[in-house]
Amino acid sequence: MTSEATSTDLHAFTEQWLDWYRGQEARLAAPHGFLAITGLHWLDDRPQRFPDAPGAWHTGPDGVVVTLDDGDELVVGGTPVRGEHRFGVLPERGGVDAIWKDAVIEVAKRGGHDIVRPRHPDAPLLKAFTGTPAYAPDPHWAVTGRYVPFDEPRPTTVGAAVEGLEHVYDAPGRIEFELDGRPLSLTAFPGHVPGGLSVLFTDATSGVTTYAANRSLSVGAPGSDGTVVLDFNRATNLPCAYTDLATCPLPPAENRLPVSIEAGQKIPRERGGA
Repeated sequence: MTSEATSTDLHAFTEQWLDWYRGQEARLAAPHGFLAITGLHWLDDRPQRFPDAPGAWHTGPDGVVVTLDDGDELVVGGTPVRGEHRFGVLPERGGVDAIWKDAVIEVAKRGGHDIVRPRHPDAPLLKAFTGTPAYAPDPHWAVTGRYVPFDEPRPTTVGAAVEGLEHVYDAPGRIEFELDGRPLSLTAFPGHVPGGLSVLFTDATSGVTTYAANRSLSVGAPGSDGTVVLDFNRATNLPCAYTDLATCPLPPAENRLPVSIEAGQKIPRERGGA
């Protein structure tokens, strides 16, 4: 390959990474994104009121219920509701966004518990957001690996950013790869697109230049021979890297890589990163 071709390829690689990075930052800076969260409220069978959401909230065998005060209104699925509204039983890791004035009231289930998590566009964390530090993109960290499916998905329990909370994922397989000649592997969870995969990991940079608890990497659907690309340049922080009002999962023990992955997003400025 000529130096001109190499330069052209590197330029294209960098531009593609910049497009991805800008998209990540735009989602973080959205008026109702994770930086807009103002409270993490755990529901039980007692009606509770919160300073950043309307009405009184409780949950039980039939799911989440809110009783709104006179004059209060939520918009759920495009329909205005008043008085008592029943959200029903929510699926694990599922949720409903209800609109209240200029805010969004997230009603969700995490780790088997129903929560209310309001998001306000004037949240101090969001207003102060100036972007996420990241390593410069480098093709060295885009590694080809092989996906090895398990005979059956393995239920995998992991911890969470919230003490005492656990998440359970069905891991469909693992990804085997080499980095600088060292054989490594990562347990994979289902991804956010059909056929795709997601991995949670830490490495030797965790707690030094990258967020200590976890990072996440999306992986495209494996090829017919199991080939996948792990582009660690696109390793992202989870919401818990920015806010204590998140319930993010931690990596399984086997995904604590004994190498330094000097790629992807670094410790957020909100956590003292530079």
